[in-house]
Amino acid sequence: MITKIMVANVQDIDEQGSRTFSVGDKEIAIFRLSDGSIRAIENHCPHKGGRLSEGMVCGSAVHCPLHDWKIDLNSGKVQEPDHGSVIVYETEVEAASGAIYITL
Repeated sequence: MITKIMVANVQDIDEQGSRTFSVGDKEIAIFRLSDGSIRAIENHCPHKGGRLSEGMVCGSAVHCPLHDWKIDLNSGKVQEPDHGSVIVYETEVEAASGAIYITL
């Protein structure tokens, strides 16, 4: 079942910052990139479970705060030489209000 839910407002997230929220047992991190785009991924690094929302955003990637694994916010893939991936959620921003929706 596909579910689209409103999770935040663009103005609530600093540029190159993040917010987290939970849906059931899933913790999701939402990032606002320097180009204004919004990305949403699961909030746990595949390496040791570091909270990606606490990592540094650089371009379209986030660096895990535990061991600096670099994860692409568009694909969810970990940059080589490390390996793994995280779930990426589709995002949509309502132009008039700035409301952010994700699709589960």
